[in-house]
Amino acid sequence: MGHKIQDSNRLYSFLRYYVDAVVRLSYRHINYVGLENLPKDGAIIYAPNHTNALMDALVILAMNHRAKVFVARADIFRNPLFARILSFLKIMPIMRQRDGLDEVRKNNDTIERAVDVLHDGVPFCIFPEGTHQTKFSTMALSKGVFRIAFQAQEMISDMPLYIVPVGMRYGNFFRFRSTVRVQVGQPINVGAFIAEHSDMTTAEQMNAMRDLLVERMHEAIFYIPDDEFYDATVEIAAAVVRRQVQALRRESSRPRLRGLNAYFEANNRTVARIAQIRESDPGRAAQLLTLGNEAAALRKEAGISLSSVAVRFPVLSRILKNLLLLVALPYNLAVSLLALPVALVSRWLCSKFKDEAFHNSVRYLVHLVLWPLLLIIYSIVAYVALPWQWALPITLALVPAPIIAHETWRLLRLVISDSRLMRHRELRHRYRVIRHLFFEKP
Repeated sequence: MGHKIQDSNRLYSFLRYYVDAVVRLSYRHINYVGLENLPKDGAIIYAPNHTNALMDALVILAMNHRAKVFVARADIFRNPLFARILSFLKIMPIMRQRDGLDEVRKNNDTIERAVDVLHDGVPFCIFPEGTHQTKFSTMALSKGVFRIAFQAQEMISDMPLYIVPVGMRYGNFFRFRSTVRVQVGQPINVGAFIAEHSDMTTAEQMNAMRDLLVERMHEAIFYIPDDEFYDATVEIAAAVVRRQVQALRRESSRPRLRGLNAYFEANNRTVARIAQIRESDPGRAAQLLTLGNEAAALRKEAGISLSSVAVRFPVLSRILKNLLLLVALPYNLAVSLLALPVALVSRWLCSKFKDEAFHNSVRYLVHLVLWPLLLIIYSIVAYVALPWQWALPITLALVPAPIIAHETWRLLRLVISDSRLMRHRELRHRYRVIRHLFFEKP
């Protein structure tokens, strides 16, 4: 029997440690929630939302060290060399509706291979939306995940099969070293679901399972309906998030609710509150959402980050970090200069992609490949030019150079954003009115 994509590979397993480490370094904070929901007694199909191109798959991969098999759109497999690389990375092609019916029929082979992967007990990951969008929302789910699940269920009789919804919530879709919160949702036991709905046809069972998966995916993400009020909702959520977090801590007796989990709960609470206001007081809701749209337009025009909006006292919140930045400025400038080739190559490659969702994937790959090569070159120069007692600490100090450089410029960018917000009276007035309307008692 020939080699199968799910077979163990020592080189793959060895490289995974480095790949996963760079994934974690690509974010300031990465938080996995609900890992206890991962089934331990059967085959797993991961069904994540899709917002950030390759980074979505890498974040899922880094969830644990188990090998996982993924699918990706078939057109990127046209280059034979690239196809071999993707196969080594345990990624196989899948056709999409836009490729045409004749091409989609070729998915039968992909489905059979996916079923074989699951039969061997290797987790399989498919993005059920079929494509990505950089929004806190979801698109209609394709039938692929359900066809694979139903066919696998027929073949696998000695162990249960689960579809596991996964929700990824990025702090910023386009900024490198942003944040990401990953929530593993409640799994769907495929066999039990089919048995429970035995009175339905297979098509009806798939539709019912799709509705359940959509519901559980929405529970695992910061979900905003993708309608005319989407931008306004994002703006309002940022404007009220601090007070929402404080209210959650008081009401739930969880004073330790912090970080990404606090923001996640606060944001979803805000979406629910807006929906409630729209139902109970349409006039107030219209005013609130109009202000949200106006604030979003003004903020983007002024080049102000949502991070500045979410902080109660933006200037004061940065003082300590900027003091540290000033103290370490000589080191920061030096490593920024040495890491400049990484930034320049990343920028050049990103310019080749019109879809900004690919930019962080490009930056990740450049850091993964280029920085180790540069570090080797810099180390050789240091050891040739200096005694080893000096070359060793210099080399060690250079290891985190790209991250230090990126954090240096990130803080400077936030300082500029904060100062713009403090000077923008019209925008700050709108945020005050938004908070008043949002928290006003009926």
